[in-house]
Amino acid sequence: MTVGESFEEVYTKFKMHFYREIFGKFNNWEGNLTTVETFCMEVICAMGKPTINEFANFINISQPNAAYKVNNLIKKGYLTKTQSTVDRREYFLEVTQKYRDYFDISSGYMRDVIGRLDGRLTDAQKEGFTDTLNIMSKELMPDVPDYRLRKRVETAK
Repeated sequence: MTVGESFEEVYTKFKMHFYREIFGKFNNWEGNLTTVETFCMEVICAMGKPTINEFANFINISQPNAAYKVNNLIKKGYLTKTQSTVDRREYFLEVTQKYRDYFDISSGYMRDVIGRLDGRLTDAQKEGFTDTLNIMSKELMPDVPDYRLRKRVETAK
């Protein structure tokens, strides 16, 4: 199996687990999100407190369209807006505990798998695997900015 095939298999298994868990939760879930809203929440969460404008630019929609989507998510209780301490005109989008309660499935499963992996690899293998992931993230994926890092720096000021 090639590196690409192996990576695709692992990525697909993570997605399949996530979808299975989400569909299972939808049956008993009050206040369902639409598919588009679910994807919006995933993006906002992954971006780590983006502004509405950053969110709009990232998913390539107009700022008014993004504001409409964000306002609906705020009304449903999945997002809040927090004013920037650096620029008082700017607001950051933050996911709520309500969102985290239903959508921590993906990261929870990932933590489980990484825990299993941690028990199987030698220290040298862990270091090599970490190096590979860092190369992928930092060097091979320049088209996906690391918003989370920038936000951590700003909130520390």
